[in-house]
Amino acid sequence: MSRSFSFISLALIFYLFLHHHLLVASQFEGFDAEDDDVSDDTSHLHHSLPPPLITQSHSSLPDLEPDLIPESDTEPQSTPLEYWDEDEFEGLPTEVETLESPPLITENITTHADSKTLDLNTSSEAQENNTSTTDPLMKKKTKSYAVEIACVCFLIALTINYFVGKRENERLALAWAAKFASKDTIFQKNFSLLGVSEGEDSPLLLKESLNVFKFYASGRKYCHGLLATMELKSRHDLISRLFNLVVPCKDEITFEVYMNEETMDQVVLAVVRKKAVKTMIKETKDLRRSALILPFGRKWVSEELAVISESKEVAANMITDSVLDLVFGDNAVDKYGKHFISMHISDQHPGKHKKVLLFKFSLPDAKHMDDIVRLVLLIPYYIELVGRYRLSSQARIKTESGRQKAAEEVMHSIISGFEINGTVANSTDCK
Repeated sequence: MSRSFSFISLALIFYLFLHHHLLVASQFEGFDAEDDDVSDDTSHLHHSLPPPLITQSHSSLPDLEPDLIPESDTEPQSTPLEYWDEDEFEGLPTEVETLESPPLITENITTHADSKTLDLNTSSEAQENNTSTTDPLMKKKTKSYAVEIACVCFLIALTINYFVGKRENERLALAWAAKFASKDTIFQKNFSLLGVSEGEDSPLLLKESLNVFKFYASGRKYCHGLLATMELKSRHDLISRLFNLVVPCKDEITFEVYMNEETMDQVVLAVVRKKAVKTMIKETKDLRRSALILPFGRKWVSEELAVISESKEVAANMITDSVLDLVFGDNAVDKYGKHFISMHISDQHPGKHKKVLLFKFSLPDAKHMDDIVRLVLLIPYYIELVGRYRLSSQARIKTESGRQKAAEEVMHSIISGFEINGTVANSTDCK
């Protein structure tokens, strides 16, 4: 009986000891599971972190939003460790501390972004400094290039204008020659030889310069020959062309007819526009010595023209009705005489040829050469008229006496000039 009771008491003690051991083991198993969960959470947190945001703009990077910081999906739950005995298990933490790595990672990201923004800002400032330092150099280069470009453009304009102006002058001279010096024209009918040299193939025009052309004709009664000089605008010169825009000038042609000594009598006559009377008298000696400006009558030249002659008889015989109807009359001068400049007939012309007929006209453009046909007809008409004309005895006496007085006045002025010079020289010698 005592043995059975002891056996039962031993079994009860073993049962209580086994139950307590199982209870403690179950508590330790819960602690290991929590450690595994914490390590899994930290590994999952490292893998779930997003990479740092980097942009290529020069502006500062935006602050990371709190949404980008990974957070645990579930709140920390209570573990069995909360019920552990602090005295029994020493050295173990009462609570699992929350991980602080995400804030550290976000701080690293922000500091890295700030360094990137600083680098970008410094690079942009360096670029601005470089551009600011290179701007004056670029301005200087552009200025120097602008001068060079302007010079090159000016040279190109000079070259183009040279060839264009040269062609225009040649076209105008050839148009005149085709109108008045070709076959069945005015000069071909009145002169036997046309051109600058003898022969059938001789050129009609002689080009002295880019704006001066000459035409020669001979083989006519009462004269040695005719020389026509065309003085055109300097169209080949760009500066002259620009100057002509401010101060316009005209293309002019001058005819010089060299009369025979034995055929031409004592005749001095000039017909010119009233605006140019004073300049013409100053430039020509024969008009300045003895010629007078004659008044016009009812059947005389137009009011726009002036007649200068030694005597009224010469003027009346030279200005005929046919000439008035042709060019010099009131009705004809406005229509056909707009290109007329002057006409000068003189047997006292200074130069190699004393007896000369001078005609000066302005040239129209190449398409309107018909406008000066009547003016050119004056040349053969006056060659014939002056060659046949003879002064009357009374007119001859007056012209000779007038020329003698003019010569005496000239000699007196020359002698007085010599005397003045001699007195001045003697006075200087005495001093």
